Amino acid sequence: MRAHVKEDNKGRRNAVEACDEPCAIERGMRIIGGKWTGSILWHLKDEPVRFNDLSRMIAGASKKMITERLRQLECQGLVRREVLETSPVSVQYSITPFGCSALHFLDELRKWSESLPQDFTDAE
Repeated sequence: MRAHVKEDNKGRRNAVEACDEPCAIERGMRIIGGKWTGSILWHLKDEPVRFNDLSRMIAGASKKMITERLRQLECQGLVRREVLETSPVSVQYSITPFGCSALHFLDELRKWSESLPQDFTDAE
């Protein structure tokens, strides 16, 4: 944390604490906070999954979105992509040890979400 001075709309100067860029929470959210990222990692936790099966598991996401997110996760080292020598050729994805390190947090998020009242609505 660092302090900096911010001026309000009346010209008064106030000391404000701000996270160093990026703070730990912000950095973590940049890695696993993207839309569908947690769902993708969660569905890969037990075994490798073929792309089409994964897209069926995540019904709310388009194939284009899943493809983009998988590419990002692969670049970050959270997911591994493997081309299968089948006819027709298919691709499967698996979670890496680094990706597995996020599963504890995703499980805690799942438990927290399940504890919310059924009528709780999200911001969307």
